[in-house]
Amino acid sequence: MGNLKAVIYARYSSNSQREESIEGQIRECTAFAERNGYTVIGTYIDRAISGTTDNRPDFQKMVNDSKRKQFGLVIVWKLDRFARNRYDSARYKNQLKKNGVKVISATEVIFNGAEGVILESVLEGMAEYYSADLSEKVVRGLTVNASKCLWNGGTLPVGYVVDEEQHLQINELTAPYVVEAFKQYDEGKTIADIESYFKEKGVTNTKGRPVSWAAVQHMLSNRRYIGEYSFRETVVPGGIPAIVPFDLFQRVQEKLEKNKKAPARAKAEEDYLLTTKIFCGHCGTSMNGESGKSRNGSIHRYYKCHAVKKKLNDCKKKSVKKEWIEDLVVKETMAMLMDDDAIEAIVSMLMRLQDEENTDLPLYEKQLKEIQTSIANIVAAVMKGMHSNALQAELAKLEAQEKEIQIRIEEEKLEKPKIPEDFMRFWLHRFRKLDVTKESHRQMLIDTFVNAVFVHDDKLLLTFNFKDGTRTITLTDAKIAVKKNTGSNLDCSAAPKNGTPHRGVPFFNVVSSESNRR
Repeated sequence: MGNLKAVIYARYSSNSQREESIEGQIRECTAFAERNGYTVIGTYIDRAISGTTDNRPDFQKMVNDSKRKQFGLVIVWKLDRFARNRYDSARYKNQLKKNGVKVISATEVIFNGAEGVILESVLEGMAEYYSADLSEKVVRGLTVNASKCLWNGGTLPVGYVVDEEQHLQINELTAPYVVEAFKQYDEGKTIADIESYFKEKGVTNTKGRPVSWAAVQHMLSNRRYIGEYSFRETVVPGGIPAIVPFDLFQRVQEKLEKNKKAPARAKAEEDYLLTTKIFCGHCGTSMNGESGKSRNGSIHRYYKCHAVKKKLNDCKKKSVKKEWIEDLVVKETMAMLMDDDAIEAIVSMLMRLQDEENTDLPLYEKQLKEIQTSIANIVAAVMKGMHSNALQAELAKLEAQEKEIQIRIEEEKLEKPKIPEDFMRFWLHRFRKLDVTKESHRQMLIDTFVNAVFVHDDKLLLTFNFKDGTRTITLTDAKIAVKKNTGSNLDCSAAPKNGTPHRGVPFFNVVSSESNRR
């Protein structure tokens, strides 16, 4: 199940807003968390700072703290508290997502500007595309270095230095501590013991920081210490000087394997792909992932209304099976993406959205055109013999303005690059190739296109992040689509004790976020 620990981010700008604004935001975010079963473990607050800039102290601290994996959600009063700039929003949401953190709004169940989620995905895709292209060029150069066993950069292992020719050489001062670390582990010391040993001896990494527990663990399995050079597919035994004897290294590897704990407990529970997006159709409260065992020991996973679990109201909504509803949502989303008309509608919407958001660039371009017309008129007048000091001064003034406006246009294009229509179409078509049997692909699909899922007793309301009209799926169609299930599975007991689904004749309404707001 996803991490339901959350932090609150609150902000107000300097124009006509006060401390009470922060209190109100935190109050509503806290109430939202309580209603939906999220545990708030901290708050981040920026006062009198505009959301158009990312230079916000607590905002940056929150992004940096997300690396520690202590929380899985950032709750904001409204999404514009997170960022008003779509490009900053895409950048930082992507950064948080890499750290396993989602951004959700306390007051926008159907997010305002939901179509912006798709634009942000395309922006991330553009960055990924150019990053991959650049990476290929860089890797070619690094591979040439690897063939010569040259150091390609990165964090230098403790015990080594780089000489003038970019080869790794033994650091006579720190290498003995590395050998001692291997000996201690071989003799039964723990990684924590070795971490303390390094701290006691004042051994630091090449950046001057203490050697952490994770760094010690990596050190003990790093084959560079037996002289093996490696970069991607290039492996050269004896390519660098060895620090640790081979037999000692092998004994340590055997003990590391033996001492390895059972598979990570953090993964004991499956990810619930619809976390933060699935809601009870009766009371509007979020449905959270839960699991339970049947009498024969089988584990059943499902989504349960948080209000029912905590008895917050008189809601009687029964749980819904996890696998079945996730399969149905994925199947319907993929069906939408296979529709060429839907793709074209999304592309058109995204192009319009870019134009609406980038209001400065058209203004600058209009000003530039007017200036260039004035310059052309003066040049034409001079060519006709109408030369004067006043015209010359005006020409110099306009040319200076032209350069200034051109610089502003280039800066605006760099800060807010307009994504070409062809690239948008190319990126959206890539989603058609996702392998929906892979959890990461399913999550990407849901994160990008699914706005919210409302579960009723007789129907399921699925809203997408764009305007697409309404479709209806009968129970028969749903049975065919999800072969593993034999019934609707819209209702199931808290911990199902048998495989008999709730029988009924539900209809599933699939609508867009736009039509749902009408």
